[in-house]
Parts: sequence; C-alpha cells; structure tokens
Amino acid sequence: MFYEMRTYRLKTGTLPQYLQLVGEEGIRLQKQYLGNLVGYFYSEIGPLNQIVHIWAYESLDDRERRRNALAADPAWIAFAPKIQALLEEMESKIMKPTAFSPLS
Repeated sequence: MFYEMRTYRLKTGTLPQYLQLVGEEGIRLQKQYLGNLVGYFYSEIGPLNQIVHIWAYESLDDRERRRNALAADPAWIAFAPKIQALLEEMESKIMKPTAFSPLS
C-alpha cells in the first residue's frame, strides 16, 4: 500500500471558502475517483493556512490511473480552478508504511 500526502498552503483568509468548496463539490469527485481517503485535515497550531489530505493506493500504477481519471472528468475540470485560485503552494509526497505501522 502507498499513501499520498498532499499539503496545500492557502492564501490567508481563504480557509473557510476552501473548506466550503471542497465539502460541497470537490470531495464527492475525489472520493469517486481516488477512492480510499485516509484523512483530511487543516492546521490549528504551527504553520497556519495548511490543508493536508492523505489517500491510499494499492500501487503507484493504481494512483496514476485514478488521478488521470479524475483529471479527465468534466466536473473536476470545472471545479479545480475554483480551489487552485485559493492556493499559494502545493506539495505531494508518496509515503510507504513501515512494517510496524498500523497502516501497513
């Protein structure tokens, strides 16, 4: 199993708008295509204006297939610019659990 940890730094003051957009439109599409949502978080202490979401995939090929399908959906193509306008920075990491991780 592979985990993708995506971290977004939002423009100051846009967290409520981002959460509303994702909650009302985006998360349904993401779950439909990406499938296995492990968690979706926002920062309260430390670096502020951050969103972290974690998705699980069977393999890197599984991830690529799912992300390509999402990117091709006309509803996602219409939605993505709405949240992209709120972002300052994006980072994506592929993580693999250790043998002793509860998620392995």
